[in-house]
Amino acid sequence: MGKKQLLWSFFVLMLIIISACGEKSKEDILKSLDNKAEDMSGYKAQAKMNLQTGEDVQSYQIDVWHKKKNLFRVQLENPDSDKGSQIILRNQDGVFVLTPALNKSFKFQSDWPHNSSQPYLYSSLVSDVLEDTEASFKQTENYYVFNTKTNYQSNKNLPYQEIYFHKDSLKPAMVKVFDKDYKELVEVQFTSFEFDPNFSEDDFDTNKNLSSSVGDVPAMAGENDSSLTVLYPLTMPEGTTLASQKEVEFEHGKRVILNYSGEKSFTIVQELYTSYPTSMTSPVSVKGEPVDLGFTVGAITDKTIEWNENNVRYYLASEDLTKEEMIEVASSLEGKSMK
Repeated sequence: MGKKQLLWSFFVLMLIIISACGEKSKEDILKSLDNKAEDMSGYKAQAKMNLQTGEDVQSYQIDVWHKKKNLFRVQLENPDSDKGSQIILRNQDGVFVLTPALNKSFKFQSDWPHNSSQPYLYSSLVSDVLEDTEASFKQTENYYVFNTKTNYQSNKNLPYQEIYFHKDSLKPAMVKVFDKDYKELVEVQFTSFEFDPNFSEDDFDTNKNLSSSVGDVPAMAGENDSSLTVLYPLTMPEGTTLASQKEVEFEHGKRVILNYSGEKSFTIVQELYTSYPTSMTSPVSVKGEPVDLGFTVGAITDKTIEWNENNVRYYLASEDLTKEEMIEVASSLEGKSMK
């Protein structure tokens, strides 16, 4: 071997060694993420989330506060809508979903957010990465990228996700969530993220969050403005059809009951309120979990989904539908008023 060849071989070898020394392994990154999640006292984050619901894209501005270990506050707002914001709150009293624009709140005895994947919560993203032993890993110029399985308890139609962490800080940059065919249905872009921020003692207090939002509550439908636009689902199991529709008056407004029959039958109740039986300071207790329907956050159990929008309470009940099917039917009501 000539002198030039020896020099060239040595040069190539040094490049390989330098490159190997400068690039961390998947195991190194996993350990660093685990340590960061464990050592931090909390964080504040802002993000934009896009949800592909049918042909439409729903966009949210998200503001997240987390204080170790079990204090969470997530505010979701659609900037293109006049529906106001929603707050998902976890404190020592339980889990709450607050909907100020409807003068309504749910209280859950729930393990949220620890029992399911959450694309806008740092601890959830790190947990998903650590728990998926088959997760793929790559590095780009600026990001560590993991492809992992998800853990959505109430929606098995979103099994995969791609998570981007900034190389220099391990802060989350972006999350993409895919369906079974790897079609992207959810994208979260983090616009700011701060580790170990300062919090006031009452930042996660239920009453403070309720009272600070009361100013957003609009006027209810009056007695002379009590028309209820009935919404019909555009998505339902094959062979299921509308069997009956009944409209009745009740103490606080007007109620419409839709009964759907078939191999998988269900009932949808829609109630327009002219007065509210429950104030914001008296949350309705729910035996279930918060569920994101794309246009609002509701409450889901094994057999029901309940949500509120534009002074209307919606309630779907079925002995036949799975949770995934209930979510699909409920989500397809949004903005539609045709059979």
